[in-house]
Amino acid sequence: MPAGAALFDLSGRVALVTGASSGIGWAIAQALAGAGADVVLLARRRAALERHAESLRAAGARAAAVAADLTDRAALAGLPGEAASHFGPPQILVNAAGINPRQPAETLPAAEWDRTLELNLTAPFLLSRLLVPAMRERGWGRIINIASLQSVRAFANGIAYGASKGGIVQLTRAMAEAWSQDGITCNAIAPGFFPSELTAPLFADAAVVERLAAQTMIGRNGRLADLHGIAVFLAAPASDYITGQTIFVDGGFSAR
Repeated sequence: MPAGAALFDLSGRVALVTGASSGIGWAIAQALAGAGADVVLLARRRAALERHAESLRAAGARAAAVAADLTDRAALAGLPGEAASHFGPPQILVNAAGINPRQPAETLPAAEWDRTLELNLTAPFLLSRLLVPAMRERGWGRIINIASLQSVRAFANGIAYGASKGGIVQLTRAMAEAWSQDGITCNAIAPGFFPSELTAPLFADAAVVERLAAQTMIGRNGRLADLHGIAVFLAAPASDYITGQTIFVDGGFSAR
């Protein structure tokens, strides 16, 4: 049984992080690399990925970039092989890619509903299923999904995003039921309000920022570094007996 620092050591592990060109995905990629993992960054924007990968390498980590559109199912099928070509098959998958169209229910185009569900909910399932065989062969794996306050609460103009994130909580449970006996745990992180591309419209309004901070118990909104510890914990041996759970990192927002 690992003890002390070994409980949070990811040396020798390979992590694939989607949505890693910015925001939560990039923050988690940095945390996993800092804990010793070899990290493959995945998103659509190659230039941003290459910059981030180079910054991780400059800090002494092993990192690579893979540019892909997770809503392209033909391309999705080839991602496990492309990701494995760098450091070997990923044993840690972080499903952080997502979109939020922020439109009223009455005017949300059906195509935007479909695109949101495809990227936020369907892609995490399909990509996880593609990576599970290699994890199962090793008898060890970690899948970390990104949920949201909107997994359990409704916010204005968030019907598609909220539906997708509500689904992520149940998907996390269902994947845990399917694969935990193979040594593959599956959990979700539900962030509160953090500055990112998805939340830029909110953080552009100082009054909204102040109001959201006041709704937490801690009295401030999230900082991306607040996600580092939980990400490493859920990817590391420290969380061996935790699966099917959604952990809220929201300063107490959801507990009020």
